[in-house]
Amino acid sequence: MYLAEASLLDLSASFIAEVIAFILMIVILGRWVYPRIMQAAEGRQRLITEQLAAAERSREEAEGRLRDAETSLQEARRRAAEVMEGANKTGEQIRAELRSRAEEDARRVAESARREIEAERQKAIDSVRGEVADLVVAATEKVVGETLDERRHRSLIERAIAQVGEESRN
Repeated sequence: MYLAEASLLDLSASFIAEVIAFILMIVILGRWVYPRIMQAAEGRQRLITEQLAAAERSREEAEGRLRDAETSLQEARRRAAEVMEGANKTGEQIRAELRSRAEEDARRVAESARREIEAERQKAIDSVRGEVADLVVAATEKVVGETLDERRHRSLIERAIAQVGEESRN
């Protein structure tokens, strides 16, 4: 009323029609449009909330899978280290075994060579003894002029060999 007295508000028919139209529009909007807008907004809000929850679940699942993958990777690294360590140990054992076999083979070859050398030396000594015995018999027959019996013959041979052995040592 104060506005009407101050001529700031003109109460005309168009003004009343505008006020009625405004009130009618608010009623229509409040009755039919606003609930649908609210439903759409609430539905959108629910959808966003569900998507956020799904994203959070996915993130948690991804973190869990990442932890599992890291655990598996650590386990694989540990196994690889064990395999490498086992391979190194096996390699060392094989090297030691091969070295031991080679040393044993070398000992056997050296022992075999030593036995062969000893056998050849013994053959040579026996051969020399036989030749010396023949020479002694021949020399004795020439010196003595007769053939000796077996016992005397052997005795002379043994003495001659002993003397030759003593002379070769000196």
